[in-house]
Amino acid sequence: MWRVERADDRLRLVTDGGTWLARRVISATGTWRAPHVPDIPGRDVFEGGQLHTVDYRRPEEFTGQRVVVVGGGNSAAQILAELSRVAETTWVTARPPRFLPDDVDGRALFAIATGSWKAAELGGSNPRGIGDLGDIVVVPSVGEARERGVLKAEPMFDHLTHTGVAWADGSTRDCDVILWCTGFRPVLGHLEPLDLVDEQGQVAVEGTRSVAEPHLHLLGYGDWTGPASATLIGAARTAKGAVAQITQDLEYETQTGAE
Repeated sequence: MWRVERADDRLRLVTDGGTWLARRVISATGTWRAPHVPDIPGRDVFEGGQLHTVDYRRPEEFTGQRVVVVGGGNSAAQILAELSRVAETTWVTARPPRFLPDDVDGRALFAIATGSWKAAELGGSNPRGIGDLGDIVVVPSVGEARERGVLKAEPMFDHLTHTGVAWADGSTRDCDVILWCTGFRPVLGHLEPLDLVDEQGQVAVEGTRSVAEPHLHLLGYGDWTGPASATLIGAARTAKGAVAQITQDLEYETQTGAE
């Protein structure tokens, strides 16, 4: 258990291994450690299995079962492509799934992310972003599943029942397992003593520095901490900028005695 709290003109880091005072703290806990499952009515009454993307291992574990896959991103589409070969699958999304053009591969995504980052560095408006093109990369398994006609999504259900899912119009579908491919949330619990996290689960920043707590920088939480900063390419670039700013600030404080 650890936390970050204010201590006069410093930040105090309290951890199981000790306590430190710091002139600057970088929070880089990321967005991939806190699985998110929406608060759907009936989750506690459904008698089947409920798993998150992080629990999924191999399709053979679901052979012959009825599986509802929830989510409109890459994980949902790729898992559905696998499961549909061994199980009876239903795909449920909050909005119609958006597939990227077939010719958009990893290299194209890299180029788009680079363009967005360069535009931000120059202070201009971002060019076409990845999100403008779609949400799902048509990797070979997804393309093959599309050809089989299994990538047909149902609208999001209204609640769970003892035996399955139910929509607002009264229609129902029984299932054995619900697989929540519903993403993750930033890990920011350690910042609670600073009272910086808003209702959207974010911290207001200018660049990577917290607006309300200038001793704190945040890295790797998505576009709100830098273009594509939750990706390998974006994390490296925003980290470089953050370190440069921190170094400059600390040198200035040392020279002016404003520590």
